[in-house]
Amino acid sequence: MNSPSIPLDRRFRGYLPVIVDIETAGFNPKKNALLEIAAVIVEFNADGDLEITERYSAHVIPFKNSELDEAALKFNGIDPYHPFRMAIDEDEALHMIFRPIRHAIKRNLCTRAILVGHNPAFDLNFLNAAIQRTQNKRNPFHPFSTFDTATLGGLVYQETVLAKAAKAAGLAWDNEKAHSALYDAEMTATLFCKIVNRWKQLENLMPAP
Repeated sequence: MNSPSIPLDRRFRGYLPVIVDIETAGFNPKKNALLEIAAVIVEFNADGDLEITERYSAHVIPFKNSELDEAALKFNGIDPYHPFRMAIDEDEALHMIFRPIRHAIKRNLCTRAILVGHNPAFDLNFLNAAIQRTQNKRNPFHPFSTFDTATLGGLVYQETVLAKAAKAAGLAWDNEKAHSALYDAEMTATLFCKIVNRWKQLENLMPAP
């Protein structure tokens, strides 16, 4: 992509917001497998509004000796060893996701990415565990800081559940597609953009100091 007309370097203190969603085989990032990862990059358009510009996702092969919780698999509907998943190793998945993020950081004059998620501690813990397992040295994300759309949704729309916050924001929600990493990441990204753009509109209405 070409360099944006309005880079993001000054909007979030040098951080590039990247929306991430991860589907897993349980709740323990050290023991349970990471099964899907999706990342959505958002950038300013020519009008200074935040919008989705790139989407990336991968189905991931469970790491060696990982544990698969049947309740988690039933909840997200993932068969980890289904041949049509076209799953790849964790290391390959991280490289595939991280490469375009690093490019986006550079073209937006940012220093690193910051993970945006709905209750993002879960996603960040699994991401960091995968990075440690694969010894990936090119992690573009801040190691512990995040933006949480559950908190932002509660502030702006009085809803903290992603589906309810999305509906309150005027977005269509498809329960059949929910719990796919890419779908949830796209919906979270759209919600995040609406909140940031709404704040900009409110700022424009405020009298100058």
